Amino acid sequence: MLLLCCPLLLLLLPLSSRPQKLPTRDEELFQMQIRDKAFFHDSSVIPDGAEISSYLFRDTPKRYFFVVEEDNTPLAVTVTPCDAPLEWKLSVQELPEEASGEGSGEPEPLEQQKQQITNEEGTELFSYKGNDVEYFVSSSSPSGLYQLDLLSTEKDTHFKVYATTTPESDQPYPELPYDPRIDVTSLGRTTVTLAWKPSPTASLLKQPIQYCIVINKEHNFKSLCAVEAKLSSDDAFMMAPKPGLDFSPFDFAHFGFPSDNNSGKERGFLKSSSKFGRQTSSKPRVDLHKVCVGSKNIFTVSDLKPDTQYYFDMFAVNTNTNMSTAYVGTFARTKEEAKQKTVELKDGKVTDVFIKRKGAKFLRFAPVSSHQKVTFSVHSCLDAVQIQVRRDGKLLLSQNVEGVRQFQLRGKAKAKYLIRLKGSKKGASMLKILATTRPNKQSFPSLPEDTRIKAFDKLRTCSSVTVAWLGTQERNKFCIYRREVDDNYNEEQKKREQNQCLGPDTRKKSEKVLCKYFHSQNIQKAVTTETIRGLQPGKSYLLDVYVIGHGGHSVKYQSKLVKTRKFC
Repeated sequence: MLLLCCPLLLLLLPLSSRPQKLPTRDEELFQMQIRDKAFFHDSSVIPDGAEISSYLFRDTPKRYFFVVEEDNTPLAVTVTPCDAPLEWKLSVQELPEEASGEGSGEPEPLEQQKQQITNEEGTELFSYKGNDVEYFVSSSSPSGLYQLDLLSTEKDTHFKVYATTTPESDQPYPELPYDPRIDVTSLGRTTVTLAWKPSPTASLLKQPIQYCIVINKEHNFKSLCAVEAKLSSDDAFMMAPKPGLDFSPFDFAHFGFPSDNNSGKERGFLKSSSKFGRQTSSKPRVDLHKVCVGSKNIFTVSDLKPDTQYYFDMFAVNTNTNMSTAYVGTFARTKEEAKQKTVELKDGKVTDVFIKRKGAKFLRFAPVSSHQKVTFSVHSCLDAVQIQVRRDGKLLLSQNVEGVRQFQLRGKAKAKYLIRLKGSKKGASMLKILATTRPNKQSFPSLPEDTRIKAFDKLRTCSSVTVAWLGTQERNKFCIYRREVDDNYNEEQKKREQNQCLGPDTRKKSEKVLCKYFHSQNIQKAVTTETIRGLQPGKSYLLDVYVIGHGGHSVKYQSKLVKTRKFC
């Protein structure tokens, strides 16, 4: 399909007896037009020395033109596929004769010149099929009208074209070093360090070059254009290109626009009343990341997943021209997670566990005898932790635990349980865990939902404070302790001391107020009060209540900061 229409002929075939020629960089007209990029987007003319970006519909060929005016002219043409393989061919044909044989000096009629071009078959110079960035380079090309034909048989796609008759002086693409490979210099569980040799365009020609690294899990990329296509919301067109920016006016009909002579027909996938755009099915976003690191020649990629293969690509970008060249990509697999020791849990015995920030610990429970039920009791001392329980590989439980929680699961003969405990993102985690097949064995005391201590302001005196807390239906022992603190003691300091697993045995005997047993069958009335006497006027005290279970393990309620009256 030849896309030579009147706007193009005004460029290709001016009514003149001189040979036909396109704008070149030696003409004022071209200098004016190259500043307006939209001029070339709306044309099938390839400018000399400037890269153009365009698109192809699947199975819809496109043709571009440019003129070489003199014989023995150097020529370079670069075609960059973006997100699909391309078929492209470069051919040349002679320019039309100057005038008619009678030598009248009158130019040939426009239609006759058009027939001269369109009826002649050009000589093929080069052809290619694939998704590599491919070049045609010739140090001595004949004069003539050059045609570049492009076709995408796979899908709609973007591409870029660059042509020049001065390849030696232009050099818009950064040059690759003699060894264009990316080296993996260091490999960790979550990091990979890459190194590469600088582009001679930067080191020798002193042009501004920056390096951009692309990381993904699927494959290497052959051009930055292909990366940008993947980074977009969808690798199909979501909206119709805007006139003057993305496509030639000859393609209006393909988007459902009527042409000037109303000969254009709507494509089957568009409705005249619908929004412009191709109907596409949504696709998941590719896990793809691009980071530009300036002029560095070494970079460490972090936050990777252990035991995962990643592909790394490097692109040298000329910041003056915004044109890029790809290094030879590489790939690497991060190291496996360090195998952690699995702690064996014994039936009915409490185990203390410490987990680093964002870390995890694995525990194993293998009951000796057959069992109908298994109970896991977890006491998180600080922040919430996550517990996962698998029985013979099957996930049975996944919960966040704060304070004391108990989980009862159905048992199975000869079953083995794997427990995974994941720590907090805020800091290190401490907890106690107990696994048992004997439901009556409860090492941790039961707790109410609300473990706050309430102070009664109206009952506060210069030497005493009155407080209350909730209990449960289970008879437990409660011990209350007091500690004098400075007046500047604040909530942040109190929070740091909120380790619920520290029991009364860590306290001084002088801080103990009293211990008592308490419970209520009516949960609504399970409240107890206590007046703490012998305090100093105007002083601050930190109060703690511990509940101690039958197995001797204790849980601390939330600490309460109180202050006696200064004047009574």
